[in-house]
Amino acid sequence: MTIAEKILAAKSGRSSVFPGEIVDACPDLVMSHTATWRSVSVMQRIGATKLYDPERLAIVLDHISPAKTEKYAADQQTSRNFARQYGIRKFYDVDAGIAHLVLMEAGHVAPGDLIVGTDSHCTIYGSLGALGTGIGYTEVTSVWITGKLWMKVPESIRITLQGGFDHGVYSKDLMLYLIGKLGADGCTYSSVEFYGTVADLSISERMTMANLAMEMGVKCVFIPPDEKTADYLKGRLAEGRTFQPVLADADASYAKHLDVDLADLVPMVACPHDVENTKPIGDVEGTPINQAFLGSCANAKYEDLVVAARILKGRRVDPSVRLIVTPGSKQIMLEAMNSGVLQTLLESGGMVTNPGCGACAGDGGMLADGEVCLSTANRNFLGRMGSNKSQIYLSSPATLAASAIRGVITDPREFLGN
Repeated sequence: MTIAEKILAAKSGRSSVFPGEIVDACPDLVMSHTATWRSVSVMQRIGATKLYDPERLAIVLDHISPAKTEKYAADQQTSRNFARQYGIRKFYDVDAGIAHLVLMEAGHVAPGDLIVGTDSHCTIYGSLGALGTGIGYTEVTSVWITGKLWMKVPESIRITLQGGFDHGVYSKDLMLYLIGKLGADGCTYSSVEFYGTVADLSISERMTMANLAMEMGVKCVFIPPDEKTADYLKGRLAEGRTFQPVLADADASYAKHLDVDLADLVPMVACPHDVENTKPIGDVEGTPINQAFLGSCANAKYEDLVVAARILKGRRVDPSVRLIVTPGSKQIMLEAMNSGVLQTLLESGGMVTNPGCGACAGDGGMLADGEVCLSTANRNFLGRMGSNKSQIYLSSPATLAASAIRGVITDPREFLGN
């Protein structure tokens, strides 16, 4: 069996499963973010008063945090009251950061876990070998009450990476390349497993890959857990939990195979208004920008901030550009502060906001008519950052930093050398 098949078999009490089969699976964790109030209201409407297992619930208030309107404040209050009433210990308030990063930092994600949540980018948990996938808020309520959820076993696709990245090319560029090549529906309801030189990539780079895979339509994605995964989880997992990787069988069956030579890749940019509208940096160089957003669950990790700071150090952001930096979590922000990375970003002309989803979720950093933003987020849909007459481009943190300096979309290799 493939990794997805093994996990779904285990979580449904089966010895084996096959693609297309529907199983009743029992998730290890169900995540809800700022939209928790919606699931609470469903629970109230149907008259449910008991949770299947409060220890399986995790709530993180990451979107529009802190509250910017009375409505958001009331919704967040509903979530806090719910967590207190039912004794939900995995509750993280508006100061914590983005749900996905917070849960992984806190050791709530481990290889072989089945994790569902109210966010499509739950696929990021596959960077640690867990099956993560997004569901709706009514389905979340169902899992809260029954402890299980019906799921269709996905077909699996095997992508093998060869070689290594050229200077100035990162996993964000790889994923933008794949999304452009395969399309937004190229892996619809499939499980993607990465092999080959993916083992050489850091956990941060793997997180970016698993996060962006959603934009190819995947149901879930896996970077097989290894020693790097074990090192990341060391000291994080709760007492009694051990590192137990789930790996595919040697004779596992895949619907499709794809090979990618990383050395052939160049910095990539996703152009308005679809993530699959990707182009090599050379095709869009010189495009003026008004704003640069360094943030989101895709690229606001400490390593991402370091990459941007390395380019920005000793340089200034172009006066025509607003550089907004939103660290992915409080832990990331503290690390960046203690290491001097935050100071570098500020001294270069950047503006640092509180940890959270920030401009990616429409929380600040809005664009006016005709404005252009280069973002390290995972989506560039029309109107996502304000005016539907604005434009959003997506890139790696390195491309973003270089572009912020020049005031136009710029190849980061200009600043990184050989």
